[in-house]
Amino acid sequence: MRIEIPERKKRVFEMIHPIRWGDMDAMGHVNNTVYFRYLESARIAWFDSIGCVPNPKGVGPVIVNAFCNFYKQLEYPGDIRVTMYASDPARTTFETWGTIERTDHPGVIYAAGGATTIWTDFAAQKAVPLPPWAAELVRFE
Repeated sequence: MRIEIPERKKRVFEMIHPIRWGDMDAMGHVNNTVYFRYLESARIAWFDSIGCVPNPKGVGPVIVNAFCNFYKQLEYPGDIRVTMYASDPARTTFETWGTIERTDHPGVIYAAGGATTIWTDFAAQKAVPLPPWAAELVRFE
């Protein structure tokens, strides 16, 4: 099943990441699991950039599901651009989306994925309402 990234979304972050030799598998292309790492690295860098560093004694984001659609194989060497988007703020959740392209092939999407993020009280291990600043940050207008 393919999950499509929605048209209505807000661009929130972008980062460049190297394709490492160790990212490849025996078939000579980047292993499918590594694409999730690329998306995770960009999501965490975005969270850091907005001051949203998870605190085990506080509240913050937790990913409750994730997916990735693979369109073209990535191979070493090279750099990728991961562009992060957000959408659909709800009471306790919002969606994050990411596209992956090679910097030497701008505009060609090699993979795209997403994750549902839930705002959590880590100590209580339960969902809590999104803080107003977070809801505003991901709201698409």
